[in-house]
Amino acid sequence: MAEFVAGGRTAPAENGWKWIVEGWNLFKRQPGIWIALTVIFIVISIVFAFIPVLGSIASMVLSPVFVAGVMIGCRAQDAGGELKIEHLFSGFRERFGTLATIGALYLGATVVIVLFAGLVTGVKLFSLLGGGASDPGAIIAAAMTVLLAVLIVLALMLPVVMAIWFAPALVVFHQLGAVEALKASFAGCLKNVVSFLVYGLILLVASIVASIPFGLGWLLLGPVIACSIYTSYRDIYFT
Repeated sequence: MAEFVAGGRTAPAENGWKWIVEGWNLFKRQPGIWIALTVIFIVISIVFAFIPVLGSIASMVLSPVFVAGVMIGCRAQDAGGELKIEHLFSGFRERFGTLATIGALYLGATVVIVLFAGLVTGVKLFSLLGGGASDPGAIIAAAMTVLLAVLIVLALMLPVVMAIWFAPALVVFHQLGAVEALKASFAGCLKNVVSFLVYGLILLVASIVASIPFGLGWLLLGPVIACSIYTSYRDIYFT
């Protein structure tokens, strides 16, 4: 029987590709159901987007809940069972409070990071635009300031994403608390930076290809990414 490793283990770099292949294998067992789940989730996300402020808050807070449901569905398939539409909502029945807490922490961290980036670059940006919006030099400098703000956000969000990446699975499968799950997820990702670099580069190319035909490729790539989160979790946290 596989043994759970709370802090995760270091997987070989080539496993970054292996996770995607295994994710594809899970997807192709029931592609119709996976695509239906993706469409339902997209519709839910669109509904949230039309609700001012509260919709965005709800979307971020509930995202780990939906991810947990997908992980439960992946585990059911992995055990030889079937994926069902109701799996998408399983997180509302299992450890909802803990999952929503992770979502709230994710929201809070994102807000703090965006505000910090705005404070660091905002004063400079306003001074540049206010001093001469028609000056080409000022426009270029303003564009570079905006780019700096984006880079700051991306750099600071990386550890946040690492902390949340496996957290839903760790909560529903191992009964970890919110903070414990975030720490364990971060540790697992940190030990596998090289594997995730391979994984990320492959998915970057795949995402470009998936976006070309009106974004329809995401109906396939989205589920494969979701499945690969499960397969990477299984690889990293079990020996």
